[in-house]
Amino acid sequence: MNFSFRRLRRIIIKEFKQTLRDKKMLGFIFVAPIFQLFLFGYAITSDVTNIATAICDYDKSPASRALTQKFDSSKEFKIVDFVANNHQVEEALQAGRAKLVLIIPKGFADDVATGRQTQIAAYIDGSDSQTARVIGGYTTGVLREYSTANIELMLNKAKQYAPRLPQLNYQPRVWYNPEMKSVRFMVPGVLAMIIMMISMILTSMGIVKEREIGTLEQLIVTPITPLELMLGKTLPYLIIAMIDLSIILIVARLGFDLPVRGSVLIIVFSAILFLMTTLGLGIFISTVSTTQQEAMLTAFFFIMPFILLSGFIFPIENMPVIFQNITLFIPMRYFLEIVRGVFLKGTGFPELWPQILALLTFGVSIITASALRFRKRLG
Repeated sequence: MNFSFRRLRRIIIKEFKQTLRDKKMLGFIFVAPIFQLFLFGYAITSDVTNIATAICDYDKSPASRALTQKFDSSKEFKIVDFVANNHQVEEALQAGRAKLVLIIPKGFADDVATGRQTQIAAYIDGSDSQTARVIGGYTTGVLREYSTANIELMLNKAKQYAPRLPQLNYQPRVWYNPEMKSVRFMVPGVLAMIIMMISMILTSMGIVKEREIGTLEQLIVTPITPLELMLGKTLPYLIIAMIDLSIILIVARLGFDLPVRGSVLIIVFSAILFLMTTLGLGIFISTVSTTQQEAMLTAFFFIMPFILLSGFIFPIENMPVIFQNITLFIPMRYFLEIVRGVFLKGTGFPELWPQILALLTFGVSIITASALRFRKRLG
């Protein structure tokens, strides 16, 4: 039997009608992605600000008050309490009133005035290790600024100017994300996650639903080739995923002020290659599942490793070596590198061709293997 575009068009129209008549499915396809985008963009953020800070000031001098003001005036810290002794320090941390407690020792002002080394104790709530490391870095930065300002003041009083002393000036320049906002890192990742989930889950459940209600067998006995049936079942979800991609790009620009610095065409082309992988996995899931619930659970068997091992949340460089090697077989890793590179750095094809080639290899291999299994299952 020859391939017929007319029959393919009929199957695609049928699939669109069957999908879009379900109002709950419409919410999953078009409303949930926007909700997830704002959720990950604003609520689930790795930015650490307004750190609840308590001060234990044994010196009670203008110098110690100046240090306290230095912390309070920074956007990272917020003074919420003043404690009188070490016992109250432990209480503040244990009760969760403070994430950081600074202890300023007696004689702090004399040490600052005479240039002697002094020790500031900083107790950090380490329950969340990642947040604790960030707090430690911020604390070091504020103390360094305070110390530098005092040294400059002492040099000016002594009429000793900078040219007489060797100095190393540190002037950081942050590229691509000057404000260092996590939202600019998360939004491109959410884009990849959403189109992966929609394409994989809808494809697997769409085919299984036909088998569950008994209409798949009716389609098989009609003059439709397995290729037409497979394309008719996958192309609608590819189109839906690309519509979601367009919506996310618009919301990222208008809602998060996150423009695409590079070529949108690279994102679109790499998204199609990535969707070949997810659609292929959706087809595979449909061949091993008998119910929609089983298809959903099997889909999450693939989705969770994709999210956890792709660099979406956790840096791949921080993973053990064995897991870094495993990530080489996660297609979403390469798509994330492409999307984030184009979004944030304006990276072009000359720099991204290895990732694009990897996506092409995964896409062709997975969808071919899944299509062969699908044909065999139909047979």
